[in-house]
Amino acid sequence: MVDRPKKPSAIPLSPAFPTPRVDFSENNDRITATLTTGESVEVLLHGATIISWKCAGRENLFLSEKAVLDGSKGVRGGIPVVFPLFGPPPSSGPLSALSQHGFARSCRWEFLGKSTSESDSAPKSASDNSVTLDFGLSAANLTPEMRKAWPYTFGLIYSVTLSQNDLETSIVVRNEGQESFEFQVLLHTYFLIKDISKTTVTSLNGRRYLDKTDQMTEKTESQDQVSIKGETDRLYQSVDTETPVRVLEDAQPRFEIRRDALNDVVVWNPGPEKVSGMSDFGPTDGWKRMLCVEPGALMNKPRLDPGETWEASQIIKSVL
Repeated sequence: MVDRPKKPSAIPLSPAFPTPRVDFSENNDRITATLTTGESVEVLLHGATIISWKCAGRENLFLSEKAVLDGSKGVRGGIPVVFPLFGPPPSSGPLSALSQHGFARSCRWEFLGKSTSESDSAPKSASDNSVTLDFGLSAANLTPEMRKAWPYTFGLIYSVTLSQNDLETSIVVRNEGQESFEFQVLLHTYFLIKDISKTTVTSLNGRRYLDKTDQMTEKTESQDQVSIKGETDRLYQSVDTETPVRVLEDAQPRFEIRRDALNDVVVWNPGPEKVSGMSDFGPTDGWKRMLCVEPGALMNKPRLDPGETWEASQIIKSVL
């Protein structure tokens, strides 16, 4: 069992305003939180993967119609949690025995509880409402094969906070064993967009990146607004966390991403050719309506000594 640094308190009742609602699915495989103003988030316990986030009745996240939701593989869409490895495993070292993108996205997490905003007082208006869902994963949740591949004792707390226009996802990693370890973390956000040909990403100009579509060649971004032309898979390094990364549609802001301790940003769209070889991607032209902008700690792997913790987060604002 993972110990929470902050225990959830009961959602206070207000005579003036109703409180957020949290519902479990019939088979207890997912949790949905809904604000009094209608915003909602749905989280699958397999991978603690967010598979839906709606504001003003509009879906913000792309979810493949062929996505596998039973935990046998990572979910194609939403916001999968990538830990302790991003990408394919290296040929040697402590991460070499892991499968691609590690194990966090395919493990069943524990639901630790729900809480309201940090304020101890009742909300002053309906728009002040927010709700946090906490999930935990530890070495005890892993299969014997996973523990053999990564034999460290750890604890993860993943918190999903829904407010009227924002979605915050934060992660705490704790070394609960006697050995130090390194790891990578990435929040693999799939945004739902109208048209990839009219979508751009800002705040990356001047940043070095590895171009995975060009044999991992290191390049420097020269565009103020990065457009997507065919398959795109870029790992931008040391992106200033003081400046939000923005996704624009028709040159107008659609999403704003603020990051803490997630200094790298992956921009990915598979394009039509790669999609044809992906069995869990659908519809086949869905690549035109999705874009991944994924904050992570990748190039400079965090390292934890016994008893140490590491925290990171992203806050996504939906601009409607």
